Amino acid sequence: MQSKKILIALHDNDVAPRFDLATEVLIVTGIENTGSEDKRLVVLPRASADQLCHLVITEGVQTVICGGIEDDYYHYLIWKRIEVIDSVIGSSEAALQRFIEGTLKPGEIL
Repeated sequence: MQSKKILIALHDNDVAPRFDLATEVLIVTGIENTGSEDKRLVVLPRASADQLCHLVITEGVQTVICGGIEDDYYHYLIWKRIEVIDSVIGSSEAALQRFIEGTLKPGEIL
């Protein structure tokens, strides 16, 4: 079974307020095995929703956690069968923990 891979759009240590303005992302794999996540920080050359969508697809990400996201990008990711948990506000660690617990929902303020 392939490990679930999630991507969190970042601004410092928080979930980025807008998907298209994120210049860093946290990619997490192995969350099925509690306590053994593999975290990788990826710095993008510039803020670009198109580049971010391309990264999501090429990395094989199954879930994206972000703040605000334009409808076009949201629907594109959904069309590609990627779960999008949007409008999340707060720290990336809190968002990751809630996701692992299965309680993170769109619009969550952490």
